[in-house]
Amino acid sequence: MSTSTSTATGNRTVTYKQGSAAGRWLRGHLVLILGLIVLVYTFVPIFVVVLMSFNAPTSRLIYRFDGFTLHNWLNPCEAEGMCSALGTSIEIGLLATLGSTVLGTLIAFALVRHDFVGRSSMNLLIFLPMASPEIVMGSSLLALFVAAGRGGQLGFWTILIAHIMFCISFVVVTVRARLAGLDDNLEQAAMDLYATPQQTFWRVTFPLVFPGILGAALLSFSLSFDDFIVTNLNAGNTTTFPMFVWGVAQRGVPMQVNVVGTVMFLISVLIVVGGEVNSRRRQRALT
Repeated sequence: MSTSTSTATGNRTVTYKQGSAAGRWLRGHLVLILGLIVLVYTFVPIFVVVLMSFNAPTSRLIYRFDGFTLHNWLNPCEAEGMCSALGTSIEIGLLATLGSTVLGTLIAFALVRHDFVGRSSMNLLIFLPMASPEIVMGSSLLALFVAAGRGGQLGFWTILIAHIMFCISFVVVTVRARLAGLDDNLEQAAMDLYATPQQTFWRVTFPLVFPGILGAALLSFSLSFDDFIVTNLNAGNTTTFPMFVWGVAQRGVPMQVNVVGTVMFLISVLIVVGGEVNSRRRQRALT
């Protein structure tokens, strides 16, 4: 009897230790597990888009994988109007990126490096386009264009103005964060070595700020290319890629849309990987 009792006690002790060890392992890896779950949740839709780019659908009204094909990749412009809408979105995105990056970078330098009347108010106003709902921003811009007598001329240029307007805030925030983290001693050291203000800016300040400017530009292009609500309110008869997708969704989305999405994803991955490789090369060169 005593032998069986001690055996049962030993089994409970072993079970308790195993459960305690499992609990400690779970607590030690909880952040990693949650991170993996978030990554899976984030990338599953992307994997679906990549998979559907090779789909040979039997019906456009049912979004399911029916068979493998390269037809969508070999004929990306088969869907009528898609490539023209894509070209419009890319053109607007590039111009909006250029305009917002230049203006936003200048504003960021002014806010960080200079003291002027209304600086605090300007910092607050910069966040308003980011905090405002897109429907409010889009309708406000539409009202502005109508009040300016451009209500009958909505199109490419009104979309471009709208995109530059809401992208500037993101550029300012990104570049300002980069500027705030710079060490002023580097610029002072350059001037102590008799560098002119122009030489100090282009050889010291700008290379250090450039990663922030590049990140802001990429963010601006993504926001411009992806925008639908503001664009739809100020587009007139112009059709961008998001508007095209929204329009054809009622009749069935062509699989070539997934090809565009896959290409955009691959380009983003290449940019990130290229930046990381370049950063590691610089670190090895310094060491």
